[in-house]
Amino acid sequence: MRIGRSLLAVVRELGRNRSAYLLAMPAALYTFIFGYLTLPYMLIAFQKFNYKLGIWRSQWVWWENFHFFFASDRAWQVTFNTVRLNVLFIVFSTLCALALAILFNELKNKWFSKITQSTILFPNFLSWVIIGYVIYSLFATNFGLVNKALVVLGMEPVNWYSSPQYWVAILVGANIWKDVGISLVIYLAAITGIDGTLYEAAQIDGANRWQQIRRITLPLLMPTVSILSLLALGKVMYGSFDMIYAIIKDNGLLYPTVDVIDTYVFRALRTIGNPSQAMAVGVYQSVVGFILVFGVNWIVRKKNPDNSLF
Repeated sequence: MRIGRSLLAVVRELGRNRSAYLLAMPAALYTFIFGYLTLPYMLIAFQKFNYKLGIWRSQWVWWENFHFFFASDRAWQVTFNTVRLNVLFIVFSTLCALALAILFNELKNKWFSKITQSTILFPNFLSWVIIGYVIYSLFATNFGLVNKALVVLGMEPVNWYSSPQYWVAILVGANIWKDVGISLVIYLAAITGIDGTLYEAAQIDGANRWQQIRRITLPLLMPTVSILSLLALGKVMYGSFDMIYAIIKDNGLLYPTVDVIDTYVFRALRTIGNPSQAMAVGVYQSVVGFILVFGVNWIVRKKNPDNSLF
């Protein structure tokens, strides 16, 4: 009886909200196919995978594939680069998106606000290949706009593509320019949902705009900031392969600061051709990301349950 009532409740729910479920179906199917049906292939990380034998009959080598990565002289360097870049992406993108959301919320000219928001959101729809060429047009040694500006100012041009010390800042700036627009939309939606009577009460008490932002807007945005940051933290061990490879490509001079786990594994897989070793590194990234999300969420829940993800 309970099963029958549960099925009936599910059918009624699907009938009432069929439009919403139809819209969600492509994303749900994508997640199911590529997120869950592919889970058995994680066993490859513990095998000497043979394409002819398949997953279930390939030879088990257990931790040997993990040893390939951790015994490498670049393992800890690419891990550090991956974590550093992702933490910088999260911190600076969040700060910029928050600042822009608050500024746009204060604008009185709605037409200017809409046009500017669309302009900031536009780079989010560009591929990293296109942005890679934009970066090259800015920082090319002979004809880049940045070097031309330095010459006009009487300064020596810089050979950017052989100077690894500059590229952390360049990549952080490129990431902000591309991705801050979508976060801006989310934070603006969260600000719109704040009860307007809170601002009216603050005005009656004599609070100026900055005090209203500090005491009302920012505290009420913190749950959204916390959730988005926790979701981003889950991928802190995953370097933005498309970003790094589109901009840096195979420039070995820049590897000391921008070579991440994903680009390192791609080069190893391209030269060695061993899918088991690539899967082992993917399992390592996933486990560390899982631990980070649950650990940080546990700390956040202890401090403030309203800001936790679950």
